[in-house]
Amino acid sequence: QVQLAESGGGLVQPGGSLRLSCVFSGIIFNLFDMGWYRQAPGKQREMVAGITSGGKSNYDDSVKGRFTISRDNAKKMLYLQMDSLKPEDTAVYYCNAEITTTEKYTYWGQGTQVTVSS
Repeated sequence: QVQLAESGGGLVQPGGSLRLSCVFSGIIFNLFDMGWYRQAPGKQREMVAGITSGGKSNYDDSVKGRFTISRDNAKKMLYLQMDSLKPEDTAVYYCNAEITTTEKYTYWGQGTQVTVSS
């Protein structure tokens, strides 16, 4: 029943900004831990930023100080504000949702392409 859909990717010059959005379709968004992952060609998928159900955030060292993750529980939305973008940020960005009860449930969006190039 949980579905995720990302948007906001595109082509941007180095130093530019983008804001990614993720729409959560479900009934208990506030209980999920949310995150943004990315996968560049030839590389493993990596976590960029995460935010817990309690609103605590964490970031990969490569994006600290440049990216900001946030969530709006009332709107069931997840965001990633990306500033000072670098060519190394080029990747497909995925929205992720996780919840653990008696077992762990993980959901993924389809991804949105971010390309940073002159």
